[in-house]
Amino acid sequence: MIYGKMSAKGGSASGGKIAIYSDNFYPEMSGISDSIIALAKEFSRRGHRVNFYVPRYSKKNFLISKLKPEELDLGKNIEIFRLPSISYPSTPTKQGRIVFPVLSSYRHLKKFNPDVIYTQDFFFAGLEALAVARILKKPFLGTNHTPISEFLKYSPIHWKWIEKLILKYVSWYYNKCLWISAPSQPILEEMKKFGLKRKSQAISNPIYVSEYRPVSDQVREELKKKFSFSENTILYTGRLADEKNIDVIIRAISLVKKKFPKITFAVTGHGNAEIKLKKLAKELGLEKDVLFLGYVETSEFVKIYQASDIFAVMSTAETQCISMMQAMATGIPVIGANSWGLPDYINSENGYLVEPGDVKTLAEKIIYLLENPQERKRLGEGGLKFVQKFGIKNIADKWEGIFNKFANKHRPE
Repeated sequence: MIYGKMSAKGGSASGGKIAIYSDNFYPEMSGISDSIIALAKEFSRRGHRVNFYVPRYSKKNFLISKLKPEELDLGKNIEIFRLPSISYPSTPTKQGRIVFPVLSSYRHLKKFNPDVIYTQDFFFAGLEALAVARILKKPFLGTNHTPISEFLKYSPIHWKWIEKLILKYVSWYYNKCLWISAPSQPILEEMKKFGLKRKSQAISNPIYVSEYRPVSDQVREELKKKFSFSENTILYTGRLADEKNIDVIIRAISLVKKKFPKITFAVTGHGNAEIKLKKLAKELGLEKDVLFLGYVETSEFVKIYQASDIFAVMSTAETQCISMMQAMATGIPVIGANSWGLPDYINSENGYLVEPGDVKTLAEKIIYLLENPQERKRLGEGGLKFVQKFGIKNIADKWEGIFNKFANKHRPE
């Protein structure tokens, strides 16, 4: 076996080598980036080597996230190879890149000689991954993080035949993999409708559950004062994009405010919907109640969760929502849209589902939770218990077994 059995101390008798290709990576705000970096760090801890093949970002891309234009240091067992790319600013983060799939990674990858090649996207970095996997005859595995049909709604082109062609292309691409996953089952079901034949499985992205943990009521009150949050604080973290439907939450807050004058809606992150959202908050008289916090330093990010009372996400394009899972790990209840991957992770023990765009019901659920602290406590405890199974160690165990299986199965005799 190329992946040795784990020792009692978490080391590995013989480490494997994994090449990960992605069109989204640091410094771009991306759940994909966060999840694969977390996985790589855990693999590194176990003695495996991981090479990332990802876009080269500009100095401006770093500055958007208020980061120094320096390469990310992930430790001795992890290397980052940057692929030539050009800016694609129309993405929600304004940090998007288009990779040139000209096999620029070929020599580096050949020297690395990975046991498996693992693709995260079907875009241009994904095409480069497919090409080098074919040339070097390496096991090729993939994950699809994207609900394609939902994102096509925001495309400037709405010709049905083009949308159908794109959906077929995605399934064609992943049929080139030996095996694929997605963070939730609906993504795989959509792909099957458009021709996916490969074996597949829904596997959660990993969560650092130990970093996002509950605090006492006293500490929560101290943190509320630190961030100028009210006694009733609703939280959203993530990209500020149209498909996230943050406007639905803002409209719901305007209704909640009639019952709870002291209300805060804290919003972190950045994106192309920010100007419209700020304008809406002003129109609804919520300028002082909706706090746009922008990019938040890692050391402060967890504290913002701990200072909040409810997490809300009304996105109609979530395959999982890592930020929501982090809220569960912090012990606060969640309210999410009954769409795509969210129902796979929200249940009666950790939160509520609301139909997409239903402002009135969302407001009613928020009011109910604010009026009933015991229900908040019950759902918070339920979420904390639920999220443990998606901790980094458990998810890494699954992927270690998958990589091991396919690397050995296709290893030359």
